[in-house]
Amino acid sequence: MSELASRQCDPCKGGVPPLGGAPLRALHDELGSGWKLVDDHHLAKEYRFANFREALDFTNQVGELAEEQGHHPDIELSWGRVKLLVWTHKIDGLTESDFIWAAKADRLRSERTPGSKAPSRS
Repeated sequence: MSELASRQCDPCKGGVPPLGGAPLRALHDELGSGWKLVDDHHLAKEYRFANFREALDFTNQVGELAEEQGHHPDIELSWGRVKLLVWTHKIDGLTESDFIWAAKADRLRSERTPGSKAPSRS
C-alpha cells in the first residue's frame, strides 16, 4: 500500500498549475495499483465486485471519504463495478492531492472483504 494513503488531501484554491512531466510520473509510479493516468489530466480506476450491493457499499464509502477529505471524484456505479475518475476540478488537472485521494480509495478497497459491511468510522 502506498505511503500516500497516510497523508491528507490539501484543498486546492486554484491559481496553481496542474502537475506535469517528471513529478506527475513519479506520483503515478508511487500510486501504482491499477490507476491509469489519462492524458496527463486525470486518474481512472475500475473496481470489480461480486454483486451490486458490494459495489454500492463501496460507492457509499467512497462518498464518505470524499466528504472527509474535501476532495470529490466522479463515480460511475453499475452492477459489480465502480469506476472512479479523479482530478482537481478547480485547475482542470492533477495535483498531489489527487494521488493521495486515489491511494486512500485503494486502502478502502483493501480493507473490505467480499460480503462484508463497510468498516465503521469510530
